[in-house]
Order: sequence, then structure tokens, then C-alpha cells
Amino acid sequence: MANPAQTEKNRGRRNLGVALTCAGVFAGMVGMSFAAVPLYRMFCDFTGYGGTTKRVEQYSETILDRTITVRFDANTNGLPWEFKPKQRQVTLKIGETTEIAYLARNLAGAATSGTATYNVTPARAGAYFNKMECFCFTEQKLEPGQSYEMPVQFFVDPEIVNVPELKNLKTITLSYTFYPMRQEQVQAPAPDAAETQKLGG
Repeated sequence: MANPAQTEKNRGRRNLGVALTCAGVFAGMVGMSFAAVPLYRMFCDFTGYGGTTKRVEQYSETILDRTITVRFDANTNGLPWEFKPKQRQVTLKIGETTEIAYLARNLAGAATSGTATYNVTPARAGAYFNKMECFCFTEQKLEPGQSYEMPVQFFVDPEIVNVPELKNLKTITLSYTFYPMRQEQVQAPAPDAAETQKLGG
């Protein structure tokens, strides 16, 4: 016949083991939830998944005798900024590196901070739209009335012509949306703009 005290002791050990296992799983899930956003961002940057452009360090060694037009779109969501591209579109050779710029100006009477997300349409083209320099995912803080000029340097990978769905593509749209970093009270626009500055990517 089993010893009641020993049985109770064994049961307590099993319960403790189950509790520790559940705590470990919970801690792992919390850790993964915090890591999910940066990991997903890294995945998108590397693969161009979902229309996300790729970040590269080297220029294209091949420039095709074929052009493609890139259009530029700008949006804000909850941020009191004027945000727009300096030019609406550019036509360049596939593989050729070019630089354009976006302009942002704080219309509020207080300093505000924002960060930009981006995507490419058609989404499949994101894997072949390579950025050398970009302001995305970097916090930008603007004083009242202050302006920034933000460069974007990019090229379209020549491999795009080998993709059946994209080989006849004529136009790509690069779109940025600025979001506020935190809740900030919006005041009336400042009367004078501060001196325009240029940021790196």
C-alpha cells in the first residue's frame, strides 16, 4: 500500500513541474511577441515580402537599356506634418541608381516626432526595389515649423525582367506613411519655418 505522505509529495513535485513548464512557455511567448515586430521587419527588408523594399549595401553592376518609371507617394496618419515628395515620379534605367527626396514640415506649435513605414506596389516588385539610403523606421523629430529633407537612394534590380509576372512592368509606386511616435498635443501652426536640414538614411 502506498504511503499517503509520499504520494502527496510526488503529486506536489508534479504540480510544481507543470507550473514551471507553463511559466517557461508563457515567458517564451512574451519574448517572441516583443521580438516579432523587429524580426518581421528584418524578414521583409531581406525578402521584399508584402511590397517591402530591400535594403542593400552595393550598387547594381548591371544597367539595362530599358527604363522604368517610379512614382512617389506620401501620407501621414495622426501626425500634424506636411509630407510630400520633391518630385512625383522619375524615369530611370533598370539597374541605375538614383536619389530623390521627401520633404516634411511640422505644422504644429510644439515639437512632434514621427517614424515612417513604406511599401511598394505592385507588391511583388518589392523584392526587386533596392534601397541604398532611406529614412524609414528612424525617429524624426521636428520643432515647430521646422522642415527636413529626407533622401532616398535606390535602384531597380535587373533581375526583375526575368520574373514572368513583372517582365513587362512599366511603373512602380513607392509609398511612405509617417505615424506619430507618441501622443502629443497639437497646437496652431508656427508662423515661421525653421531652417531646412538634410538627414541621412
